[in-house]
Amino acid sequence: MSRKIVRLTLDHLDTFRAPCRTCLFWELDPVRRQRVDDPVAEKDAWMSQVLREWGSCGRVALVDDRPVGYLVYAPEAFVPGAAGFPTSPISPDAVLLTMAYVEPAHRGGGLGRMLVQGMARDLTRRGGIAAVEAYGDPRGRTGRCVVPVDFLGSVGFKTHRAHPTSPRMRMDLRTTVSWRDEVEAALERLVGVVRPKTARGPAPKATRASREAR
Repeated sequence: MSRKIVRLTLDHLDTFRAPCRTCLFWELDPVRRQRVDDPVAEKDAWMSQVLREWGSCGRVALVDDRPVGYLVYAPEAFVPGAAGFPTSPISPDAVLLTMAYVEPAHRGGGLGRMLVQGMARDLTRRGGIAAVEAYGDPRGRTGRCVVPVDFLGSVGFKTHRAHPTSPRMRMDLRTTVSWRDEVEAALERLVGVVRPKTARGPAPKATRASREAR
């Protein structure tokens, strides 16, 4: 089984599981969401705008080249749906993680953590971004557009602004420096790269000539 993390592209949107493919919870404010006739086209248009104006805004987990998980992140300026949270806005030095999903059959194997590490690696390389923040769901309810607090906590996020239903969580990218080697090793495992160990055979036996030379 091969596993790897790749950049999210427009082509990946059609692999999003329902209702994520048509959900515009983050992409539009509540008033505009009610006026949308074609949510799929609207989702595509949003992704195209972010890719064009900001760049890569997500990561996809592939198992045997099939997408089984993904996450999306972007500056809050591209995410008007975030304004409705009582703990908004996010910090000016952060980008917002809006969604994270791994198919049930592939959960528990570390793909969620690898997706977050891939995101951190991307943002650290860009520079000028100090953290990733997310609005968490303390109840961990399925079918919602908010990432469970338990998952965020397990991958390095800490509570930045407490709230009983919508705490704002934060992962400081500076802390990734301490586990950069771990990230690289994890990514190598995902793409199936194995660094060969230096083989050390038995020491050559001394010949009679060499013994006499001593």
